[in-house]
Amino acid sequence: MRRGHIAVVAAAGALTMLAAVPAHATEYSSALKIKGVQYDAPGRDSNSCATGNTDEEYLTIKNYSRTATVNLKGYVVRDSTSTNKFTFTKNHTLQPGDYVKLHGGRGTDSDANNVVYRNNCNFIWNNDKDTIYLYKPSGAHADTHAYTKSANDRDGNGYITYHG
Repeated sequence: MRRGHIAVVAAAGALTMLAAVPAHATEYSSALKIKGVQYDAPGRDSNSCATGNTDEEYLTIKNYSRTATVNLKGYVVRDSTSTNKFTFTKNHTLQPGDYVKLHGGRGTDSDANNVVYRNNCNFIWNNDKDTIYLYKPSGAHADTHAYTKSANDRDGNGYITYHG
């Protein structure tokens, strides 16, 4: 085989490799990504607003951009069934490298403390398996992660880290 043909075959192989990349890889073009999830709140699950522990279930969303500031208003977080979802309705700005913890339960949102509450005392994530979707205000995917307790939570603490 001549050199020109080798280059064409190598290029075709590279294109085949690119075509084999899963479709979900494009979702990571967003500055905002899911850093981690406390999908199983410590203790016995109780969604009582007065005495429950839904506030100990949270999702950490981080701005991985080095330069862009992102406003969370209009971003949507949902589970695999779409019955549990949260839309950021207020301005909450993340500077480059900044993060926010989206907690269940009721509480006071705080830019200074990097916390937003869903003001809903129902758990959003399943304790055995679920899929976490993060959508941009445009409806485009920002990030998606599926997990199972047995495969992704090796230490059994109910917390899974993504994107370091």
